[in-house]
Amino acid sequence: MFEEFRKFETTLAGRPLVVETGKMAQLANGSCLIRYGETEILCTATMSASPREGIDFFPLSVDFEEKLYSVGKIPGSFQRREGKASEKAVLCSRVIDRPIRPLFPKDMRNDVSVVATVMSVDPDCLPEITAMIGVSIALSISDIPWDGPIAGVSVGLVDGQIVINPNAEEREKSEMAVTVASTADLIAMIEAGAKEVDDETMINGILAAHEENKKLVAFIQDIADQIGKTKIDFPSNDPDPAMFEAIKDFAIEDIKAALDTDDKRIRDERLKPVYAAVHEKFDEIYPETIEKIDDCLYKTQKYVVRRWLLDEGKRVDGRGLDDIRPLNAQIDLLSRVHGSGMFTRGQTQVMSVVTLGSSGDAQMLDGIDNEDTKRYIHHYNFPSYSVGETKPMRGPGRREIGHGALAERALLPVIPSIDEFPYTIRVVSEVLSSNGSTSQGSVCGSTLALMAAGVPIKAPVAGISCGLVTEGDRFITMVDIQGLEDFFGDMDFKVAGTHKGITAIQMDIKIHGLTPEIIREAIAKTHKARVYILDEIMLPVIAEPRPELSKWAPKMLNTRIDPEKIGDVIGKQGKVIQRICAECNCKVDVEDDGSVFVSSTDLEDAKKAIFMIETIANDPEVGAIYTGKVTRLMSFGAFVEIAPGKEGLVHISQWDVKRVEKIEDVVVVGDEVIVKVLPKDDQGRLNLSRRDALVEKLGLTPEYTPEPRAPRRDRRDGGRDRRRRNDR
Repeated sequence: MFEEFRKFETTLAGRPLVVETGKMAQLANGSCLIRYGETEILCTATMSASPREGIDFFPLSVDFEEKLYSVGKIPGSFQRREGKASEKAVLCSRVIDRPIRPLFPKDMRNDVSVVATVMSVDPDCLPEITAMIGVSIALSISDIPWDGPIAGVSVGLVDGQIVINPNAEEREKSEMAVTVASTADLIAMIEAGAKEVDDETMINGILAAHEENKKLVAFIQDIADQIGKTKIDFPSNDPDPAMFEAIKDFAIEDIKAALDTDDKRIRDERLKPVYAAVHEKFDEIYPETIEKIDDCLYKTQKYVVRRWLLDEGKRVDGRGLDDIRPLNAQIDLLSRVHGSGMFTRGQTQVMSVVTLGSSGDAQMLDGIDNEDTKRYIHHYNFPSYSVGETKPMRGPGRREIGHGALAERALLPVIPSIDEFPYTIRVVSEVLSSNGSTSQGSVCGSTLALMAAGVPIKAPVAGISCGLVTEGDRFITMVDIQGLEDFFGDMDFKVAGTHKGITAIQMDIKIHGLTPEIIREAIAKTHKARVYILDEIMLPVIAEPRPELSKWAPKMLNTRIDPEKIGDVIGKQGKVIQRICAECNCKVDVEDDGSVFVSSTDLEDAKKAIFMIETIANDPEVGAIYTGKVTRLMSFGAFVEIAPGKEGLVHISQWDVKRVEKIEDVVVVGDEVIVKVLPKDDQGRLNLSRRDALVEKLGLTPEYTPEPRAPRRDRRDGGRDRRRRNDR
């Protein structure tokens, strides 16, 4: 039987937040329609009735469904329907996933599907924030085992003031965009982009968000107390404790010996005989649960790594807690690309490659926000060989999209504006070897590549991660975690920034949340580490962006014309702009505001195209000299085109320094000639002089002075005069 309709209301950042239950999607385990301002999202949580067999992880899927009807758009695809999730939708799914995942039982194997369907968007109320709150409500009131609720808000810095959930106008001016999710007591997730914001301001913003989240958590908990279902029981997938203790006691010393190395390959080789020996002994003892033996070995490794850190302050590779692995930076590894850089940290190695293109190469977006193009694009690839595996190559998954977006967010604040650098910029980070923190390696490698390519970035950016191990109230943080410390630890706190301040943060945790004390320590340690990486490793390789672009990069020039002249530059059916591109061997992009961007592999060709465009869009200045092409001959002179569609008359008396009797005796159609611009005639038509150009440009001496000529008529007027004479 369907539930009773209920409605709950509160206020968030001065705007109404309304939750409706018992009205929609009641076959899901939990559902609600959440309205924040005029942003309206249907959030559902559903769980399978039985566990999925043969898996060793909790199968949670989170989907943020963008519906373009929510912003009054028809999809631009051929089929005119939503297709594959956009990168923005994937990133929103990840933002929701990260704070809710640690709150599920780790030994549960029932599939759980969380869906947030965006049905209406108010630009002042971010749909991802609304969806996060709605998902928390749907899970809290469902019978799915979950140790929530959580809440989330965004934080801006507007005119030096912290603003919770800034509206669209405030977001345009904000110095940072931070999303913070919290439980009642702890901070569960941080996702941040910032314009070189200092550490203390960032911490203050995070703590302000946490205080607001506490109020929201209380609101959600009240809803759950009133209408929440009893959480169901589930079969645990954990191995029997006696089995784990037996295997741990048998293998722990061999596992300690295997793990005690800084080389991932050696560690993996050492573990193989340990696994073989354990299976040889325990397969017969536990024939019904053989698949749990590897789980016990994994848990034993985790136990060893965590005890070393907590009890001895020891890391598997012998480093101190604040020590960074060996670092190396290089540039110019590839011959024909526009810029390349490689950054190595221990056994993590990332090569980043820069490609420069015209403004027309910007990525077109078809989403639910106001962004329709993207000029700076960062892609991240994680091939299977980077971890020594043989999986088939596929398109980018959610992890690749997320890491690429993190590196993009870290570097975007230092990318020059289109007026300063009129290029579309694409960076591709290829992970060549992975043993932890490849996303931050891609930030460092990309900074090197951008400077090597001659992109005038405002400041170099470096990134580093901080790990965590907790036990009760005890905790230990360590800088530059490698893969094993990430797998067995409780946190991966990634921070990127310049000398001046933070540009990006992404915090992933496996526990319920972090205290402000842990966050302060992580930010302080990553600050010190990134400054070291910049000063000691990256800047000695390339101290500043190169003053010139690669010879293989397109040469880009830009100008601005009167928007009313755009039609003249493009021409009927695009013929004028096509001719400019063909004659100058270039690409031309014209924006609606009159901005014109010309790209060519040859700078002189680009300059020629700009000259032609400006000539078409602006009245040629009297006295200016052009090189033009003769287009037609008349008895009284020749017409010369100085730019596509820009044609003027050279009267026969203005053709040469000496008298010319017949124009066809001295020139043919197609000849290139230099001409000087004369004042326009009474009808505003362009007049040119080859004679004056020869005198000024070549220093020739005139042999005669031309007589004043009669006013110019067009051919139609001349035809009427002849008809009148014939009638007489």
